[in-house]
Amino acid sequence: MAARLPKVFQRIMVTSLTPKFRNAISMETIPMATPGEKEVIVKNRFVGINASDINFTAGRYYPDKKPPFEIGFEGLGTVVATGAQSNLQVGQPVAYMNDGAFSEYKVLPTKFAIPVPSLKAEYIPLLVSGLTAAISLEKVGEMKKGETVLVTAAAGGTGQFAVQLAKKAGCHVIGTCSTDSKMDFLKSIGCDRPINYKKEDLNEVLKAEYPNGVDVVYESVGAQMFDTCVNRLAVKGRLIIIGFITGYKSATGYTPIRGGATLPPKLLSKSASVRGFFLFHYPNLWVEYLQRLVAMYQAGDLVSQVDMGEGAGTFNKGLQSIPDAVEYLYTGSSKGKIIVEFPEGNSKL
Repeated sequence: MAARLPKVFQRIMVTSLTPKFRNAISMETIPMATPGEKEVIVKNRFVGINASDINFTAGRYYPDKKPPFEIGFEGLGTVVATGAQSNLQVGQPVAYMNDGAFSEYKVLPTKFAIPVPSLKAEYIPLLVSGLTAAISLEKVGEMKKGETVLVTAAAGGTGQFAVQLAKKAGCHVIGTCSTDSKMDFLKSIGCDRPINYKKEDLNEVLKAEYPNGVDVVYESVGAQMFDTCVNRLAVKGRLIIIGFITGYKSATGYTPIRGGATLPPKLLSKSASVRGFFLFHYPNLWVEYLQRLVAMYQAGDLVSQVDMGEGAGTFNKGLQSIPDAVEYLYTGSSKGKIIVEFPEGNSKL
């Protein structure tokens, strides 16, 4: 079954390996597909922008994968065609995480299409960003009630959820950010101690106000921020690496840590640990945790802040807006999750 579909549609393809997103991509027009028996076609209404989009264009996730290939991790849209064995209906709103989301239409296995209540932009942040926070804090960080949790880039797409989920778990939450506006946002979502690192020295604040250290760190910045967080871990503290955005634009993709040679004794002396988390290693937990997050959002128990580039020209032109949105993320000006909206009439017949 299918709605009336265009004969062709457009998608973004990676045609050159480089972390410079705009230079890495090109637009491709392809014929409209037909879904397989266990597939659906989704017409995208919103897609999410992630810091790791430029890791993908640089070929860091799949080194053996050669251009051209699709890009984009997450989308929200309407089912417009279904295979014979699909349990979804045409017109049904769904969210998904699958390579190739930067496209007007997306063909994907039915099992990857997760029904959502409506086509609302605020559901997109619950995907990559929300799931990363929810799963990593519980399964990797082993967060417990009464602990002190530090969230770096706390006003960002995933940081906002780490703050809220840690607070709801009964923890004391510290959050770093870069502007007074973001400080206000963090206070509004329950952060106990927002720190504008451009006005306060994070290391000095942690030494003075948290002399026993921090139990859990949710870290996405890298470089000096990582070094500071390691130094301020409590006995049996856990630092979760969910990214290291400081180095993504470089040729190597990371900034070397200054304390690398002394990391083993630092951890040993505190029985502390540094643990990595990559969401795509936990697909068996996606549906369970997303359902939790959606229920919390619907009940008004979770804020899902979206940023459609209001400070840089609204990102509402679909594929054309995506390069601008990726570059906007790296200005450090965004608050919440950066979202690109697709106009109602994507492709022409």
